[in-house]
Amino acid sequence: SPPSRTMVAQLAQRAGVAVRDLLREKGTPFAELGLGDPSLTDDQLLDAIAAHPILMNRPVVVSPLGVKLCRPSEAVLDLLPEGALGAFTKEDGEVVIDADGRRPE
Repeated sequence: SPPSRTMVAQLAQRAGVAVRDLLREKGTPFAELGLGDPSLTDDQLLDAIAAHPILMNRPVVVSPLGVKLCRPSEAVLDLLPEGALGAFTKEDGEVVIDADGRRPE
């Protein structure tokens, strides 16, 4: 189930981003709806997301450590407790967390 209009507004606020930052352009009716217009208000953008949930970029992760749009996916690591994961390598071979539990710089 997509989040409510109110929840989307709260997620943006808690993540410290503008509602516009939660918009997804590719594969959505973004252009057809004219959502690139900078004069549109947050209320208008929230109405568009409510009418077309596919417009909301994902995933937005909520944890006790905060709220964040986790793009790229490894951004979720900032919202997990220290040491919550062991070694982690993405499918393309990129090391996200090494064998010692550290993120490469």
